[in-house]
Amino acid sequence: MCELVQKYNVPGPRYTSYPAVPYWDIESFSGKKWKAGLKQSFDESNVRDGISMYIHLPFCESMCTFCGCHKRITKRHDLEEPYIRALLKEWGLYRELFRSRPKIKELHIGGGTPTFFSPENLRRLVEGIFRRADRAEDYSFSFEGHPNNTTEAHLQVLFDLGFTRVSYGVQDYNLGVQKAINRIQPLSKVKEVTELARSIGYTSVGHDLVFGLPHQTLDHIEETIARTRELRPDRVAFYSYAHVPWLKGNGQRGFKEEDLPSAQEKLRQYSQGKRMLAKAGYQEVGMDHFALEEDSLYQAMQSATLHRNFMGYTDMRTEVMVGLGVSAIGENANGFAQNSKSLEAYEHLVENGILPIFRGHILSDEDKVIRQHILNLMCHFNTSRETGNLNFSEWDNTLARLEEMASDGLLEIQEDKIQVTEAGRPYVRNISMAFDLRMHQKQPDTRIFSMTI
Repeated sequence: MCELVQKYNVPGPRYTSYPAVPYWDIESFSGKKWKAGLKQSFDESNVRDGISMYIHLPFCESMCTFCGCHKRITKRHDLEEPYIRALLKEWGLYRELFRSRPKIKELHIGGGTPTFFSPENLRRLVEGIFRRADRAEDYSFSFEGHPNNTTEAHLQVLFDLGFTRVSYGVQDYNLGVQKAINRIQPLSKVKEVTELARSIGYTSVGHDLVFGLPHQTLDHIEETIARTRELRPDRVAFYSYAHVPWLKGNGQRGFKEEDLPSAQEKLRQYSQGKRMLAKAGYQEVGMDHFALEEDSLYQAMQSATLHRNFMGYTDMRTEVMVGLGVSAIGENANGFAQNSKSLEAYEHLVENGILPIFRGHILSDEDKVIRQHILNLMCHFNTSRETGNLNFSEWDNTLARLEEMASDGLLEIQEDKIQVTEAGRPYVRNISMAFDLRMHQKQPDTRIFSMTI
């Protein structure tokens, strides 16, 4: 195991998109191309499936030193209302592009800390969105909650608006680890908000855990998983800490490099956590996610309808995802676009009637084929030559890049199919990288991505 970790613990994308953001062709991207592709995808998707929406609420009252998200640290709650006005105005700009009334099938509010916002302002935001849209028949709405500031009022307001899923950031229950990442929250608080959500009527409560944190040991993982089993969330996201301080500035420099577990220790933490979750009845779903058998995420895995996008794993798939807010990323069948990461620039552009996009990528035919292969691997742990309607001319070359991984027992190669083995699942990012032609063509800067283990 140690030899495999040493060999394959390299920087690599997490593949919430293909191409990964650093390999977007921003030179050939234009707002005009993005709008044309979006309108085409919308006309097809809205009638058939509806659309998805992600709303980014960036404000946090304090800095969590493990966090890699785009956020603004502040205690100024007077920033809530102007930001909501900007979000609704941005949504208005998108509505002007659409020829019919949108049906929203999937809505996720993330951050930052969404529960930084008052319940009243969250109501204003969601009601404002649906003044210009309808709910699809089989919709699914979710949000991220901070255990320390999610109140009964937050949960009730959002439930009344159609939200039935909430995920809480737990990370680790050890106080020493919590101090190192500046995220102190007792088990009693997580228990309180978990039970509160269920009593109100939420049908899916998730807990986000992280391994590989500073000062974290195998004992800490075992204790955290034991407490998680007692609370029995419907879903567990068990993430590897992505240490990229060169990209995230001072936010990830609240501890020393030597405080971090080694790659071998991280894999032991993951393997033990996975074993304990399996023993408690959690089924592995894609990469770093686990769910109870009755949860829709596991059922999507079983029915081969699991999907992955910038919101992570989802049991729904639409061709269009509208991203609202600073740094948010939108997606359609033809490409991606990301909003400005500067709060001031974002609000200024929207106020002047301009979509606040600062970069994007228009997919080539080859991109679309590779994207589907990587989605197959990340969601189902297999792919085949016949994936998609277009020919993948690089199949044989990709198989050659995978031969060493196959000899190491990480996957099985047949002439027209690749199957990731149980031993290979922790290395699915590495396996996906074999398909990543844009990475191979550009020879990546190793400091772009976090390590794969």
